[in-house]
Amino acid sequence: MQLLNERMKSMNMAGGLYDIYQKSLKMEAEGQSIIHMEIGKPDFDSPVLAKEATIKSLNAGFVHYTAMAGIPELRKAIFEKESKANGIIFDPETEIVVTAGACEAIQALMLTVFNPGEAILVPSPFFSAYSEAAHIAGVEVIEVPLKFENEFELKAEDLEAAVTPNTRAVLINTPGNPTGAIIGREELGKIADFAKRHDIMVFSDETYDQFLYEGKHVSIYTLPGMKERTVVINSASKVFSMTGWRVGYAIGPAPLMRYVNKVHQNMSTCATSFVQVGVAEAYLHGQDFTKKMVEEFKVRRDLMAEGLRAVPGVELVVPKGAFYMLPRITKLGVSPRQFCMDLLEKTGVATVPGDAFGKCGDGFFRLSYAVTRESIVEAADRIKKYVEANY
Repeated sequence: MQLLNERMKSMNMAGGLYDIYQKSLKMEAEGQSIIHMEIGKPDFDSPVLAKEATIKSLNAGFVHYTAMAGIPELRKAIFEKESKANGIIFDPETEIVVTAGACEAIQALMLTVFNPGEAILVPSPFFSAYSEAAHIAGVEVIEVPLKFENEFELKAEDLEAAVTPNTRAVLINTPGNPTGAIIGREELGKIADFAKRHDIMVFSDETYDQFLYEGKHVSIYTLPGMKERTVVINSASKVFSMTGWRVGYAIGPAPLMRYVNKVHQNMSTCATSFVQVGVAEAYLHGQDFTKKMVEEFKVRRDLMAEGLRAVPGVELVVPKGAFYMLPRITKLGVSPRQFCMDLLEKTGVATVPGDAFGKCGDGFFRLSYAVTRESIVEAADRIKKYVEANY
């Protein structure tokens, strides 16, 4: 009996991140000191005001199905946030779908937009869920290299070199995971021109839109002629430290979102009812929480960069956003997977091999500095001593 379809048989199950994570948990359970820099989650609690609103809603019996696209209060709260913070203007009734996290939004888009075998351009290295969602939907991923020399900023000329007649969309992520890079306004304009010239869609993952350490976030959605061909994906997970709440959303043209909502309906029916109430409260009144968290992460970024600069053979681009670094280790002459596994076993610092984020991540490893300042200083010291002793 055949258990799997052909797509699943070719699914990449290596999972460098989760291999490291599971091993680190086992080591920790055995009493070893582990610094967790492998998982991309803020170490803050969620906002108190959001938790209180959720508990009140739960106790009031708001425990049943909601409108598939999300409760009106949450859609309006997201409109308030997006219009004020990012200049994104949309119809909260027809142009947004609230999903069970940003990953569901991405999966629903893949299943809605593409015919099997069509292609999407994805800057690489990339968040692994992109390629996995594409694989599930039977979509070809064309990796577009993000170059260290360009500080990992996506360039329109590299998209131009990769596009094929079979390409239906390009996925951009700014600020980005795993690089922390942003795409500047000038380059976004060139990417917009590229999309219009080739008549393709843009999926813009803006999950880290508030995690900027300089400048202001610019959404390609707001550029001339882009609203009708752009879908913005976002989430409460990072900006409000709500990774377990599982609330995200997609904003796009009404004729498309009608069908995205239909796919979403058949994947999860709706985001959790009482959780939506708390997330709405966070979007309406949680800006100070996010601001303070980002200020702390900037301090941590600078500490991490200072520590890694002292490690021989490690090269670094200081990220402008998110809470990741992607140091280059090609000078050490070791594979990222071997480096990360040895680093974990010998020092207790858990990181992720860069090739877990696509072929273009080979030669790099990723750290999340969403840990305490003390842990960052200690991790940098352990990495330095490990490299000096082994390379």
